[in-house]
Formats: sequence, C-alpha cells, structure tokens
Amino acid sequence: MLIPSIDLKGGKVVQLVQGEKVAIETSDIFRWVRRFKNFPLVQLIDLDAAMGTGNNDDLVRRVSGKLACRVGGGIRTAERAKDVMEAGARRVILSTALFKEGRPDLSFAAKISDAVGREHVIVAVDVRGGRLAVNGWRKTLAITPAEAIKAFEPYCSEFLYTDVDHEGLLQGIDLAAVDSIHASTTRKLSAAGGISTQAEVDSLHARGIDAVVGMAIYTGALQVEALGV
Repeated sequence: MLIPSIDLKGGKVVQLVQGEKVAIETSDIFRWVRRFKNFPLVQLIDLDAAMGTGNNDDLVRRVSGKLACRVGGGIRTAERAKDVMEAGARRVILSTALFKEGRPDLSFAAKISDAVGREHVIVAVDVRGGRLAVNGWRKTLAITPAEAIKAFEPYCSEFLYTDVDHEGLLQGIDLAAVDSIHASTTRKLSAAGGISTQAEVDSLHARGIDAVVGMAIYTGALQVEALGV
C-alpha cells in the first residue's frame, strides 16, 4: 500500500531534503487533503512539534478529522498521545520520547501502549549513517536499529523505517536496508526515504511493506492518479 505523507511546518505543507533543506512549501494544505481523500491511510507529521520549535495542533486536528491519518511529531507524553487519538488520528507515531539517555525507555513505551492501545502505536526507526536518529533527525544514538526494534516490539503494532540518508533525494530507497529491518521484526513495517517510482512501491508491497511517499508525489515524479485513487 502507498501511504502519502503530509509534513507540516509553520502552518504549511513542506517537503525537506534529509530533514533539513526546504525543497517544497505550500500554504494550500487542503488541496492535498482533497487529493489524498481516497487513500485508506495518510501519514501526517508535525515537523515543528518534532523539532521542538512550536506546533501545528489546529491543522493536525483539522486534517486528521478529514483523512484517515497516522500522526507523529512531538508526541512525548501519554496525554498527548491520547489527545491526538481523540482528535481523529487512527494511530500515533513515536520516536524521540521513547529514548532516555540514549537508551530505550521501556517504562514510557509501556505507558503509551497502555494509554492508547498497542494496536495504535507505531514506533519510528529513523536511520542516518546506520544509526538511529532522533530530535528531528539532528542527533544520532549509539543503539542500532535492530536493538531498538527488539526492545520496542512488545509495545507497538508497527515500525516505520525512514532512510534519512536518502530522504527527499528521489534517488530510491536502500532496499537491502529495508530487508534487514523487515527481517528483524514480526511486526508490520512501513518504509520511507527516497522512494520515487511505482516499481519501488510495488517491490515493497511484494515484501508486505507499505511505502510512505512524499517528495515523489509533490514533485509529480509519482502520479497518484495512475494508482487509481
């Protein structure tokens, strides 16, 4: 399945290259909401909240009220996770808050799982240079992706793997890395980072992996109309 991504920053829809350089920016948010309305699932990320520079709470509520969204960015408490779910999110995506002093915080993971239900929790495994990246991808940890997955598997229903090194470059995702992540978990997996062709989406689908796509859709490299939605 292809999952379109809506990334919010400063009240606008943006696409960043490797989480840093703004490549696309538009204030016409609901144009994309309308375009994605027939997708069974959309990924909605509040980049300001993820980076600790503010939030787009009103937009998150409005968009998740119109689309079937999995929502991430700045979810650092159980109360926040519950608020996001109550605003209409189907699932919540967590990353930075799951780590304390560079190690998995299993007590917090259990609290989130209990608060919203394990079936509604997605753990983000963002990888930069082979290491986990947190704090809006600005900090890497010593722990490996496989170690993180093993630790958090009891507390989530899915992992979201993002290939930060290829994010936004439209050069293709590292399928060997995706396969390695996939082999390390029994949970559902979705993948993001550099996906630019229908062939890649199909290849991931054949593996039982969902493809999260942003830049390729916004630039027109991947035509969603061709997908029949």
